Amino acid sequence: MLPVNQQTSEQTSEQTSELTTHPASQPISATQTWRNWSGVVECVPQQVVYPTSVDQVVEVVQRCNREGRTLRLVGSGHSFTALVHTTDILMSLDHLAGIIEISQIEQTATVWAGTKLKALGELLFNHGLAQENLGDINVQSVAGAISTGTHGTGVTLGTLATQVVRITAVLGNGEVVTCSADDNADLFHALQVSLGSIGVIVQVTLRLIPAYRLVYESSRVTLDDCLSQLEDLKQNNRHIEFYCFPYSRTVQLKRMNRTDSPVSDHGFKDYFNKVVMENYVFGALSGCCKTAPGLTRTVSRLSASSVPVGREVNWSHRLFATPRLVRFNEMEYNIPAEHMAAAIREVLEYIERERIAVHFPIECRFVRGDDIWLSPAYGRDSAYIAVHMYRGMPYESYFHGVEAIMKRFGGRPHWGKLHYRAGADIAAQYPKWGAFHAVRQTADANGVLLNDYLRRLFGEVEA
Repeated sequence: MLPVNQQTSEQTSEQTSELTTHPASQPISATQTWRNWSGVVECVPQQVVYPTSVDQVVEVVQRCNREGRTLRLVGSGHSFTALVHTTDILMSLDHLAGIIEISQIEQTATVWAGTKLKALGELLFNHGLAQENLGDINVQSVAGAISTGTHGTGVTLGTLATQVVRITAVLGNGEVVTCSADDNADLFHALQVSLGSIGVIVQVTLRLIPAYRLVYESSRVTLDDCLSQLEDLKQNNRHIEFYCFPYSRTVQLKRMNRTDSPVSDHGFKDYFNKVVMENYVFGALSGCCKTAPGLTRTVSRLSASSVPVGREVNWSHRLFATPRLVRFNEMEYNIPAEHMAAAIREVLEYIERERIAVHFPIECRFVRGDDIWLSPAYGRDSAYIAVHMYRGMPYESYFHGVEAIMKRFGGRPHWGKLHYRAGADIAAQYPKWGAFHAVRQTADANGVLLNDYLRRLFGEVEA
């Protein structure tokens, strides 16, 4: 292993005996409200803590156990569900960030859990390494991304959690543990996607590959052509995703494949498409739709007709993510991959039949199945379908309707996206639900890491 001095944590920070005067804590007044990225979740914590060492994390967790307090974790606030909501202690791992060590032989990196994906991509690139896949947003922390089942797209590629080979966590009982698929495997499979309900993940070791370039191609195709060619598109492209526009038969098809071609040099064109058109112009049109919902059909069709057609080559970590300046609320469902075409047709028919005022396209991706207990992709190759609504526009009726369709296809919700499932209704979708909770209850017998949302989700209180 090669130690790497690329971290922002202060490992020698002196501990103190009082949580309220802890050097890693910042008291928050009753007038300060925490909000998630979309603004749909907000809370007023009694205290926000920023540990700078594992020992400080242990101290906070142990004190919570002694005093009957609760603790929730926050990364970048990019989850739409109330996972972070708390009126007690909120912990950020922003000061536990960076690379701890790298093994070029094993092609792994051990990183602090608070590291943001965007920063990690550049740090790994400096060592000639990269993650095998990423999602289309890179502002999340490593721990937050894996704990909620964040994913990219590609039928041969799993969620980000499948890249994790070892986890070090401070369990809800204050014990520090390190686990892997070969060492304490049950705890490892439970921690990989755990919603922050088992322990505070402080370090993860990631399986990597040599840095690589991708060629990205965007095209406009008809809905019928896209869906009829899905199998061929899935099997013959490393990454495939497509966007269906409500009230339109046009689809934006995105493909990415490995290449040896040099990085392309048309920066202004890429900036214009990704920032100006997809954010500033679309944001202005979204504001119009919020004021006059009757415009949504026209705006959706206009967006479909304006889908950029082009090609770009760049290093993988710089190409996966795209700017997201227009804020929205989102629901995303995982269904068996073979049901993608049928489910999309039903959703589009539902939108038109109910005249839903929505202009955001529907995002469609694929993920390889895995063996992670609470992963939506557990035991099946999967399709992911995401629906969005501009922030400030009513979304619940639309999302309820789409969720009903997804349930008929055996849908499992993305843990970081809005949904209305809880208790026995959702437990039936996860063969390892009982095993997960047996591990959780052992690791956090006092429920230090639970909030009201998780208690309802897990069926411990009435939904």
